[in-house]
Amino acid sequence: MAVYSIVERAKYMTSEERMITAMLNKQPDTVPVAPDMSNMIPCRLTGLPWWDIYLYRKIPLWKAYIRALNHFNFDGWLPYYMEVEYLDENTYIVEQTPERIVTRRMEKVNGQERWSGRVVIYAKDNPATDKNADILGMSAPPKWYEPVDVSQIPPQKTDIEMYDEVKAEMGTHGVVGMPVWLPGVMSPEGIYEYYDDYNSVKERSLFSEAEAVRYTKNILEKKPDFVFLGYSGGLTFQTPEMFRDLALPALQKVTALCRAAGVPSQLHCCGRSRALVEMAANESDLDSINPLEIPPMGDCDLAEVKRSCGSKIGLMGNLHTTSVMLFGTPDEVAAASRKAIDDAAYGGGFILSTGDQCGRDTPDENIFTMIETARTYGKYA
Repeated sequence: MAVYSIVERAKYMTSEERMITAMLNKQPDTVPVAPDMSNMIPCRLTGLPWWDIYLYRKIPLWKAYIRALNHFNFDGWLPYYMEVEYLDENTYIVEQTPERIVTRRMEKVNGQERWSGRVVIYAKDNPATDKNADILGMSAPPKWYEPVDVSQIPPQKTDIEMYDEVKAEMGTHGVVGMPVWLPGVMSPEGIYEYYDDYNSVKERSLFSEAEAVRYTKNILEKKPDFVFLGYSGGLTFQTPEMFRDLALPALQKVTALCRAAGVPSQLHCCGRSRALVEMAANESDLDSINPLEIPPMGDCDLAEVKRSCGSKIGLMGNLHTTSVMLFGTPDEVAAASRKAIDDAAYGGGFILSTGDQCGRDTPDENIFTMIETARTYGKYA
């Protein structure tokens, strides 16, 4: 890495400044680089069994991410940071092996045990997953169980309560977002319900829209680095017309609030998203969108998206997480990084990133290559 004099260093932005500038569709000093590694790679780098992170929270996942950020020295992008699994005295371990811990909730009603139909699997080397107990052959009451000692697990806080702590840890090494979730149909069952019981689906979406607006107003009081709008797989399970019906009004209201508050907004939609880019760019105040995945996972051509919408919205993406990052050589990663920069970085408003979530076994060398390519090939001056 180059060593700069005091005068030369004054020309360069911090990672925080660089990311916010690009999110606002402006030109920073160099192309920011932020590979998506919110879970697996940070967990791997801790060296701990992953249940120590997801279940026992010996290291918060957000802190593991910042450690990974410092290890690789990229531009930090932490869109959300609160663990989603709430544990209480009704959570029990129903299986424990060298490879996994399985938990299940049970409550006693009139002296009778009532077990949840869901279990959570905490693997030694994979993210926690919530599963249907029946599909796993675990629908019957367990023959053995013991309570999770929740007194040994740090208490959960809301993302608003945690923001100052997380931002202090991140510092100027990147941006910390606060999440807002948009309404929509996110499952095959939901598609059937949309057509069979439209009024119920619409009523729920209107309630979710009101909650999104209310929550956005609350988090904007914290002046976060950006507001992260979650819509994972939103056009994978539903049509663009369904998005327009159920989610676009919420997107318009939330992004208008962010624009008025001077806080960047960014929409995450893994999978298919090309039609959503068009709507967001032309019909909302959204500032940035990611990860713009390519086929077969998505339907985005980065160069075409830049030509069509790049003057109106910032872009973040879109190296393939398997064929390029996981299985590619360093030379292939460098070539893909240069192509993405050529396709979308002109004029600013571009963050070099990956598709949704780099895999656990992504070689460190490939990540370092992606970062170095952005730092050298992605300079604007």
